[in-house]
Amino acid sequence: MARHGGRGWYGKVLGAGLGVTMLAAGASVWTAQAGSAVTSPPKATASATPGGVKPVAVTIAHASEAGTHAVNITIDDGPDPVWTPHVLDLLREYGVKATFCMIGPQAQAHPDLVKKVVAAGHRLCDHTVSHNTAMDKASETYQSQQILDAERMITKASGGVRPMYYRAPGGAFTPYSRKLAASRGMRPLGWNVDSKDFERPGTDTVVATVENELPNGPTILFHDGGGDRTQTVEALRRLLPRLKEQGYSFGFPVR
Repeated sequence: MARHGGRGWYGKVLGAGLGVTMLAAGASVWTAQAGSAVTSPPKATASATPGGVKPVAVTIAHASEAGTHAVNITIDDGPDPVWTPHVLDLLREYGVKATFCMIGPQAQAHPDLVKKVVAAGHRLCDHTVSHNTAMDKASETYQSQQILDAERMITKASGGVRPMYYRAPGGAFTPYSRKLAASRGMRPLGWNVDSKDFERPGTDTVVATVENELPNGPTILFHDGGGDRTQTVEALRRLLPRLKEQGYSFGFPVR
């Protein structure tokens, strides 16, 4: 999701997750959406690196696998027991696949929803443990812990399906975090269109924002977590059929 200052609402709700996760290793300094020098990620242990993981590109993905006239729907900050089912119902109704960027403890708390996301053919994305939008200013150890612990939680909750992407909270990527994620088979994932649904400006405004910014590129940022997502659901209800009528296809971000 876009930056909303500090750790946001997850700072309180997920504070306990920090104690669980501060033991992992890692490293680096910030460079948001491009790269300078990149330090090497820590050597993976047998328990940390499952067999068959294929590294992917370290650059931040914005394009769609479905081509130039396509849209990537990405859903952040869940899964949420109230709102994720509504989003899944709408995606199923309109035959749309999406990428769900999940918070580790949320996935851990709602494995049934993670499995439903996977069973419906959607993709998973690692969105860290604590959703700290200032993690680009934190130590490498902290960055590594946030990424690797969330990856582990999501994979376990899904029944063994690993995240295919990594989205830094608020776009707080670093050269190190991108390289670490890519080495784990998770393509760093950006966005072109911020729907601003997190701010709950009204459904009409969310819809207008998406339509106005869509020429910027295909990857649209929505949320199914972080509070009341009524406006998100209603905006998707309007946008999905409208985009289809305009000839857009729906795909996944490139890897």
